[in-house]
Amino acid sequence: MRICIVHYHLQTGGVTRVIQHACAALLARGERVVVLSGEPPQSPLPPGAEIAVLPQLAYDERRAPETPDRLAAAMEAAAAEKLKCPPDLWHVHNHSLGKNTALPGALLRLARNGHRLLLQPHDFAEDGRPALYARLRQQLADGDIGRLSALLYPLAPQVHYATLNRRDHEFLAAAGVTATQLHPLPNAVSVGDPPADGSSAAAHAPRRGMARERLWLYPTRAIRRKNLGELLLWAALAGSQDRFAATQAPQNPQERPIYQRWVALAGELDLPVRFAVGADDLDFRSLIAGSHALVTTSVAEGFGLAFLEPWLLGRPLVGRDLPEITADFIDAGVRLPGLYTRLEVPLAWLDTARLHAAFTTAAERRAAAYGRPTADSAERAWQSVVRDAHIDFGRLDEPAQEQVIRRLRAEQTARSELRPQALASPATPALMAANRAVIANEYSVAGFGARLAAIYAEVAAATASATFARARGEALLDRFLAPERLCLLRS
Repeated sequence: MRICIVHYHLQTGGVTRVIQHACAALLARGERVVVLSGEPPQSPLPPGAEIAVLPQLAYDERRAPETPDRLAAAMEAAAAEKLKCPPDLWHVHNHSLGKNTALPGALLRLARNGHRLLLQPHDFAEDGRPALYARLRQQLADGDIGRLSALLYPLAPQVHYATLNRRDHEFLAAAGVTATQLHPLPNAVSVGDPPADGSSAAAHAPRRGMARERLWLYPTRAIRRKNLGELLLWAALAGSQDRFAATQAPQNPQERPIYQRWVALAGELDLPVRFAVGADDLDFRSLIAGSHALVTTSVAEGFGLAFLEPWLLGRPLVGRDLPEITADFIDAGVRLPGLYTRLEVPLAWLDTARLHAAFTTAAERRAAAYGRPTADSAERAWQSVVRDAHIDFGRLDEPAQEQVIRRLRAEQTARSELRPQALASPATPALMAANRAVIANEYSVAGFGARLAAIYAEVAAATASATFARARGEALLDRFLAPERLCLLRS
């Protein structure tokens, strides 16, 4: 089979890793693969995978204006040149995210020309990305959600969808994507052999003299939804042996001011935390080897590699749970006892009036961006975040989070009012081994390749139709915009 994989870029990160795994698995099965990208890859793809760079596929702000028709023609020509004939199937990642407003129309033209498409959203513009969705709605549909849905989520026998998790699968099914054209496709997880442990690890610790200290490492690019303030909260409560670190600074210029604010606060309060340690001379595996445990405080994920990779790296995981993401892993047999679903702080510590107004403003702004009625969403969001005179730290905005951190740093006894009061103890060796075995079995690259090949066979066998319907974008918005999911870090 001849396959064309499409993405905006091949920068280091989650989607690129998925593409690398797909190429490796497909090439091992004897398939021919070409990857179309708006930018050259930052690291090589597996040998045998062809690459064609089409600048027209890059993010809107990084490309010249382009029409959907011309983009579709350029994609067809590039794929045919590399494969020596048209592809049997197009596998497109994050087509509906709004990063390239010409892409949805180009894909619809390919489908209308009889091409078979597998569309795989990793992230949704409907989910906490109001600026992207507003751009799509205004530029592509003059504000009409129905017209936009016909572009973003076309329904025809030759158009199939793949989802990373149960939540996305259920949401798309509720929006009208039929079961025969909707496929679960969890990512593969592969990190190689775990790093060396033991006494040699101390030599790689990110600060001299840390041999007897405990490093709690957050391996993340510290964008806003990664909830860096929560890492600082735990650092504010650190014992004398505890040190905290985050690995990467954000690349997006819009994210950097908030990140720098956290860096400045950590310096002002003399918190035992370091930033961008992955940019130091130390390599990532050495950082892992020198860590006591890995931490996650993220408030939103697509697939959730952060919940699986630590166990393959030989390190336990502690921090914030995301049940709508981890439910699939738990069903597969992974145990995650070191996670909490809420980090509750007393509402009395905060400026309640300001915070309530912030939720109201966020709800109104979100409703306007998505073209939805405000109704009672602000009050419902507030009621969902407040319980028993406590509020979940992860759903606060940065000013409120900073207020909590300052209080805890000034008054250590205040931690008695937190729920929980400390990060969990690392997992036992038996649990470490059990989780590693489950993940290696359930999320292997070979298994991913087998699932992918089976899906491709179904898509390639579809009889193309000239008749198109659309998924119900309104239903998708209803689910992603449920007031109970409103988080100020994503507003």
